[in-house]
Amino acid sequence: MVSIIDKQTFEQTYTRFHSRDRQIQKQVSEILDTVIEQKDQALFNYTKKFDNIELTSLRVPEQSIVNSLKELDIHTRTIFEQAIQNVQTFHQKQHQKSWKDVLDDGTQLGQRFSAIDRVGIYIPGGRAVYPSTLIMNAVPAKIAGVPSIAIISPPGPSGLPHPLILATCALLELNEIYAVGGAHGIAALAYGTESIEPVYKITGPGNAYVAEAKRQVFGIVGIDSIAGPSEILILHDDTDIPVEFIVRDLLSQAEHDPDARCTLITVSEITAKKVDERLESLIPQLPRKEIMMQSMQNNGRIILVDNLEQGIELVNIIAPEHFELLVKDVGILSKIRNAGAIFVGQWSSEPAGDYYAGPNHTLPTNGAAKYASPLGVQDFQKHSSYIEYTRDRLMAQGNDIVHFAELEELYAHAAAIKVRMEST
Repeated sequence: MVSIIDKQTFEQTYTRFHSRDRQIQKQVSEILDTVIEQKDQALFNYTKKFDNIELTSLRVPEQSIVNSLKELDIHTRTIFEQAIQNVQTFHQKQHQKSWKDVLDDGTQLGQRFSAIDRVGIYIPGGRAVYPSTLIMNAVPAKIAGVPSIAIISPPGPSGLPHPLILATCALLELNEIYAVGGAHGIAALAYGTESIEPVYKITGPGNAYVAEAKRQVFGIVGIDSIAGPSEILILHDDTDIPVEFIVRDLLSQAEHDPDARCTLITVSEITAKKVDERLESLIPQLPRKEIMMQSMQNNGRIILVDNLEQGIELVNIIAPEHFELLVKDVGILSKIRNAGAIFVGQWSSEPAGDYYAGPNHTLPTNGAAKYASPLGVQDFQKHSSYIEYTRDRLMAQGNDIVHFAELEELYAHAAAIKVRMEST
């Protein structure tokens, strides 16, 4: 089922996921141009073409949002409300506040933080429904103080996004929702149409077309990241942990996407063989077995290492989206530098982070954890530098500033300082 390889073989064959498909790039570029030119009509046409749904309006009526919440069963509502509370509690600690230093001569230097004025959040349809993704994107935006949030999500047979998405919007007190998805939905958020006011930043995952659309509109708007296929990496040496725990956690990501990358790094050859055998026997019995099978056959890996030091080295090279540490000595965690979310111990199963724990599940993929971080409140805030010089400070530093500017041959810069120094 899964390749069992050693560290050397992995290092010789490892490549980061490459998603730049020239045909997709071309198709997305054409879609963006069409939406810019035709606006709402392009969205109607593409929705009919890609979703087989004929729409006459894009915005979801507020009554439909209210009705979806009314139709939500009490048990599910309670779970969603608690998940929202958990995510809020965690993210409230991330809010950044403005600050100023007042120096001895009265000069003031600092940063002024403010929320982004308007944000668009993309919630995928397709293989599954993702109210959890809506929570993970909308909660930090609201904590940041974003005053205007637009949600887009592909329509289902009813012509509306999935009822769970609408009900979650109601719980989050969001009422600007549009039944549109795909690259054309990203274009609408970036450039605007008659129905959809453009946003300043777009967040949320999607398929290869959505990812490419976000890549192409970046610069016109901000984006959170270019999301690749889901990943999980488990580092293991604790043979007391049931093999079934390991297998189920690997499959929790394999069911997302045929391109999902599921990796076990272990010092135990016995565990490696047991995991492989269990995957082979279990997957045919499960829902979404076709997706899991493709994921495991194409991208599943079990890497045997001589010791945990070798495993740690590989973890930092791969920089996984989700990283589970199933080892006897959790003190080695201090050596892990590159991971999106870290799950420590056998009771910290990855789905706990996806839904309920509180930290964000929108994470860097494809090695991006080497330089990027999970989505958070800071992604919905921006800051301005604050500089308020006094006359005395400018006089004291003016000659140095003039000299610096003239070294760069920017004489107008120098003159702007000189004129003030000569005015006294």
